[in-house]
Amino acid sequence: MPAAFAAVSAESHPLARNEHAVDRRARVDRNGHEGAVVWLTGLSGSGKTTLAMALERSLFGRGCEAYVLDGDNLRHGLNSDLGFSPEDRSENIRRVGEVAALFADAGVICIVALISPYRADRARARAAVKNGKFIEVHVAASVDICETRDPRGLYKLARSGKLKHFTGIDAPYEEPITPEVIVNTDREDPADSLHVIEAIVRRAILREEERL
Repeated sequence: MPAAFAAVSAESHPLARNEHAVDRRARVDRNGHEGAVVWLTGLSGSGKTTLAMALERSLFGRGCEAYVLDGDNLRHGLNSDLGFSPEDRSENIRRVGEVAALFADAGVICIVALISPYRADRARARAAVKNGKFIEVHVAASVDICETRDPRGLYKLARSGKLKHFTGIDAPYEEPITPEVIVNTDREDPADSLHVIEAIVRRAILREEERL
């Protein structure tokens, strides 16, 4: 980034916030549901992406506006400049949180699948969602189980020291204290875990039980 550009900030440049011509109520009336963020957090291999994609398919099939932001996919584009240091992880989560909040503001149910190991970063993502429709889902599974689901061999590389800053091995994971949902994917069938998540989405976002 050019130094001159980097020096320009919100503090040095007065910024205005422009109001949309379409308000939240109009989006809700058209879509039949609120915009929201469903944030799946957990270790690598816990099943976040599997559940996120299944939830997206389920919601879309019922006429809902839904979209998945997957952590791996975002590192190919939006976050391709970031590594896995604690600072880069926090910036990764900040960016995803801001994008997810924009989706929610547009009336979309944004489903995030991201390790997001730090509580403070997840709290910041929650605070970014203006209407408060944020559902934190802890996709819980032991490290041992996650290692058995690791087709890319990332845990093996981390244990050998060839892969640094790997969550659950040499980097911490701060479990959610009061998430809206906990699914235990090391002992639940994926369909059962999905049903648990769908149930709270139905109650908290759709408000129409017959839609799910």
